[in-house]
Amino acid sequence: MGWIGRFWRAVAVALLAAAALAPLAHARGRVVTVSPNADGVNDVVRFKVRLDSPGPVTLVVARLQPPRTVATRRFDGHSGVNTLAWSPRKDLPARTYATRIRFRRDGSPVAVDGPLVRVQMIDAAFTRTRYRPGATAHLVVRTDAARLTLEVFRAGARGLRTDRDAAAIGLRVAPPRAVRPGTIALRVGAWPSGLYLARLTADDGRACFAPLVVGASWARNARNRVAVVLPTNTWQAYNFYDADADGLGDTWYSRWSQPARLGRPYGGVGLPPHFHEYDLPFLRWFADRGFHADFLTDDDLDGSTGVALARSYDLLVFPGHHEYVTRRAYDAVEGFRDRGGNLAFLSADNFGWQVRKVGPTMRRIAQWRRLRRPEAALIGVQYRGSDRGQHRGSFVVRDVAGAPWLFADTRLKRGMHFGGGFGIEVDSTTAASPPTTRVIAEIPNLIGPGISAQMTYYETPRGAKVFAAGAFTLGGSRDGVVLRLLDNLWKHLSQP
Repeated sequence: MGWIGRFWRAVAVALLAAAALAPLAHARGRVVTVSPNADGVNDVVRFKVRLDSPGPVTLVVARLQPPRTVATRRFDGHSGVNTLAWSPRKDLPARTYATRIRFRRDGSPVAVDGPLVRVQMIDAAFTRTRYRPGATAHLVVRTDAARLTLEVFRAGARGLRTDRDAAAIGLRVAPPRAVRPGTIALRVGAWPSGLYLARLTADDGRACFAPLVVGASWARNARNRVAVVLPTNTWQAYNFYDADADGLGDTWYSRWSQPARLGRPYGGVGLPPHFHEYDLPFLRWFADRGFHADFLTDDDLDGSTGVALARSYDLLVFPGHHEYVTRRAYDAVEGFRDRGGNLAFLSADNFGWQVRKVGPTMRRIAQWRRLRRPEAALIGVQYRGSDRGQHRGSFVVRDVAGAPWLFADTRLKRGMHFGGGFGIEVDSTTAASPPTTRVIAEIPNLIGPGISAQMTYYETPRGAKVFAAGAFTLGGSRDGVVLRLLDNLWKHLSQP
């Protein structure tokens, strides 16, 4: 990992070495904020270094997680105080970067860790993950832009267009309005339950999104018998947004010992990680089919029980990568299944880890299988391995009779292939899988001998029907046959 990986071990030394540098312009402590939008305000970071004699000076800028150098600038220094300037590219992702200055003193090479540089664009997040129609949502916006335009789109609904940053939006449900940074009040309209994206656009063209889940209406006759559960815990676990500006994302994927901070904006353009691959295609399919469902978050599961879920729904759909759940959520979903509720898991590596939420933080506790509650006992399969997508494959039909309704109107028979590009992470059956579990399709030996992705289905004596895809991800597929399978799955499992 080189000097980037050793950065934190050298903090104490770096603080002493930094005395060789004059104070940085616009600096507060050891963090400098820059916004490269050509408005003449904080567009450039300036460093000062004193040289005893003329010689080369090198400025290195790098991100810490994952480690990578993003800029190198070389200067011909003169005796005395030199000013080095760095203006980030306009397309450089908004995050916190480490800096290092290299030069020679008394003939010997010197390397000084400079301040962290925070590249700011537009940061925005709602104060809650879900609101009901008619409620007032609060959107917290931080940026140096003086004026912004706010729009709200229903993600996945038709009317889609693509921004220059390749972030797909949806059907606009609220007219554009001018706003200023700070806390913005947004009234949630009589919108169908679903995932919505607030888009903020500055006059200089910068734009970002903030996701908002709209729940069910309070009206009794507006209730749906199907609920789609979005993986909001997992979204934040994989969110590398650096709220405390220490150079690393506030999640255990940056440092294993730290918790994930909840309520943060999402990095990049403000969308959940892998949104275009894992989430948006499912939302498009859902909207195109004209389906109706209550959209829930992990917070909703935390506040529910198996009895309450069974009273309200016949089917819970988990369309994305739902890796992290609390004990209360696991209990609620298991209780729902035990009362005859149907489950559909359209991706892989679900319910793998127990997490605990305390205030604004979420900590990873342990794998459920190590807590003697293996996820295969609930889902039918559990996480087996990952190769980060190096190998992808198509499913091979193994057991049409195990779920004949799933293959209706597809012409698929035993041994035939369907779909393509599945993998990344894979699930397989274990000894803990319910005894009625059938492997209806699989991608054999996808990431090594015996490590196969298995698509499964089982039923319980109480009438619950449980389907698991076993790989990333049915919900993200655009294949016609796979879409037919999803149609059949929704139709069959949405029936009590």
